[in-house]
Amino acid sequence: MAKITWAGQSCFQITVSNGKDHEASIVIDPFDEKIGLKVPNFSADIVLSSHGHDDHNNVGDVKGEPFVIENPGEYEVKGVFVQGVDSFHDDSLGKERGRNTIYTIEAEDIRFCHLGDFGQKQLTDEQLELIGKVDILMIPVGGKYTIDSSEASKVIGQIEPKIVIPMHYALPKLKVELDEVEKFLKAMGKKDITPVDKLTIKQSALPKEGAMEVVVLQN
Repeated sequence: MAKITWAGQSCFQITVSNGKDHEASIVIDPFDEKIGLKVPNFSADIVLSSHGHDDHNNVGDVKGEPFVIENPGEYEVKGVFVQGVDSFHDDSLGKERGRNTIYTIEAEDIRFCHLGDFGQKQLTDEQLELIGKVDILMIPVGGKYTIDSSEASKVIGQIEPKIVIPMHYALPKLKVELDEVEKFLKAMGKKDITPVDKLTIKQSALPKEGAMEVVVLQN
């Protein structure tokens, strides 16, 4: 079983458990309050940061004593397997905004992928091979600093996940100028989607192959 909550921008908490003797909490890309959003009261066993910008690397405000991952590589913490995949924050081999780490997370038979501030027009064959099969994809859609809605739809076509959760888009109090999520939903042909507070799902309830769902979370 996995529970996914979103705090805005690219910050998620994923709690995984098998209902008996194992639970682990992962926080991804915690932000600083200077971006205009309230810093969430998250605690974690593992914290992932995709890159060193302050709207993605506020690891000090995450409660607990988490294991912090900030670079590509393979990691295992509390039965959670994490792989960091090197990528770029722009489409100029990092010359504009530097590098970015994509993370895949495997726990309780569910495979997650968080693209961070991905800025390439598309994934390379090598990146796709490292990412592998994905059940739940968290993807930036707001443009300006990352891929935009049309580029995101192409990257989704490369990965072919079962569930897509858009992130890094305009919010009422956010001080970063980004496109609205509606632009992405229109590009995906998914106009009438009601946002939900959290996504709770187990492996057996994932959509079947070819029946991809888009889930919009409220921050």
